[in-house]
Amino acid sequence: MAKQNVAEQFVDILVRAGVRRLYGVVGDSLNPVVDAIRRTPDIDWVQVRHEEVAAFAAGAEAQITGKLAACAGSCGPGNLHLINGLYDAHRSMAPVLALASQIPSSEIGLGYFQETHPDRLFTECSHYSELISSPKQMPRLLQTAIQHAVGQSGVSVVALPGDIASEPAPEGALQTALVTSRPTVRPGDAEIDALARMVDEADRVTLFCGSGTAGAHAEVMQFAERVNAPIGHALRGKEWIQYDNPYDVGMSGLLGYGAAYEATHECDLLILLGTDFPYNAFLPNDVKIVQVDIRPEHLGRRSKLDLAVWGDVRETLRCLTPRVRAKSDRRFLDKMLKKHADALEGVVKAYTRKVEKHVPIHPEYVASVLDELADDDAVFTVDTGMCNVWAARYITPNGRRRIIGSFSHGSMANALPQAIGAQFTDRGRQVISMSGDGGFSMLMGDFLTLVQYDLPVKIVLFDNSALGMVELEMLVAGLPSYGTNNHNPDFAAVARAAGAYGVRVEKPKQLAGALKDAFKHKGPALVDIVTDPNALSIPPKISREMVSGFALSASKIVLDGGVGRMLQMARSNLRNVPRP
Repeated sequence: MAKQNVAEQFVDILVRAGVRRLYGVVGDSLNPVVDAIRRTPDIDWVQVRHEEVAAFAAGAEAQITGKLAACAGSCGPGNLHLINGLYDAHRSMAPVLALASQIPSSEIGLGYFQETHPDRLFTECSHYSELISSPKQMPRLLQTAIQHAVGQSGVSVVALPGDIASEPAPEGALQTALVTSRPTVRPGDAEIDALARMVDEADRVTLFCGSGTAGAHAEVMQFAERVNAPIGHALRGKEWIQYDNPYDVGMSGLLGYGAAYEATHECDLLILLGTDFPYNAFLPNDVKIVQVDIRPEHLGRRSKLDLAVWGDVRETLRCLTPRVRAKSDRRFLDKMLKKHADALEGVVKAYTRKVEKHVPIHPEYVASVLDELADDDAVFTVDTGMCNVWAARYITPNGRRRIIGSFSHGSMANALPQAIGAQFTDRGRQVISMSGDGGFSMLMGDFLTLVQYDLPVKIVLFDNSALGMVELEMLVAGLPSYGTNNHNPDFAAVARAAGAYGVRVEKPKQLAGALKDAFKHKGPALVDIVTDPNALSIPPKISREMVSGFALSASKIVLDGGVGRMLQMARSNLRNVPRP
């Protein structure tokens, strides 16, 4: 039996860790690893057109599966292109292993062709970033990188010179058992008891939930029922907590809606559950605040805390709920539910009035129809910008749908690459990229990846020929919009020229039929929808002090976007409010 080289050993360890594909662009320093993948049946090489796409795709795959995913870039410019997608994966807490191949080891530090230092470059967007400078470091260094990525839920980067990848792997190298999943963390009894006392002493409790409530829906509902607490959420908490929620009062933040802002400010105890909500200006400073988080470094970095609880949300609530006294007074909860329904009633007209005749098409209407026609277990990937607004306000979660975006990093052009990674995990599951024309055109070359692998991703393109969110930022800052207009082609024609299904929609009456036909198509499809560039949105509560670049000046033409089926949900929840 031929002796393994370092590249083959590297690939075998990835397979043992559960990695099933490596996204990247081939190049000379990567050749030994790519060739090892070619000869290994349990892992595939996914050829993308841009390494940034590889990193976004790996991050999306990790978020869908909860398991380690991987990407790769060749030396110098190749792996440097990974950095934006890796930042996003890291800030999304997605376990990703990135292989940054390196120039010949004997030339490092001598200004060689394409020389960079990836072990230094990627330190800010990773938990671990190291160079393999000798075969003797394998496999321990790679195993350590994997355990950092999985154990700390983020990115690890391994830099591997091409010449070392081709060398024989060391004989008798120690291969330890790999960590491939994370444990739950239970707080200590002292913290649980302290939190229980605070809950019992409070008259008005509000819960504000983030992505850390994944898997804890039942526990959050049981606790809210016991203490009659309204539940608000951040954008990344939407998919996990909004569905089947009789205590829902909407979302806070720049894309917010409903009564979440009021509920967090009018309570006397605010409990932050699994959220690293970045906009501290939307959080109160005059109520008691408790934060529960699995990541101790998140505790207290957004607001002053009266109690910090280090633990998994589900395990914390399982311990807490039996220890608190049930509250019988529903007045605060009912008040917030009514405020929430009233707030949604006030803005719903913005997208229902004459939408079936409005040209250019209201993007709110597009999102509403998309929500109705999409599968119950669809995966939505959402471009940063106005697509975030439409997804936040119109896509209805149900416990089976997933909504993925660059919600923490805020990068443009994320939706198409993330759709690639999501679709590779399950070709039979509907994956919809809600793309803006700016984001789509930025990495449009990887539309060809969909065609090359016949991935049945459906791109719903909100084509307003503008950078809408940037225009809004300029508008409310009192600046004239400048440099925000896009001169676009017929994207549907581009799709057809590439060998995919493409259709352009310019009238509302064409929309539903076009989406249905695209969804029925077995391969990749693009629906280019010409939308109204004047349809913008601002949050229901905002002040000059809240965030730089957002103010209330010159905002008369800005619309409060509608809220889709969430209004129906709010009305339904009001049935529980006692009538006088």
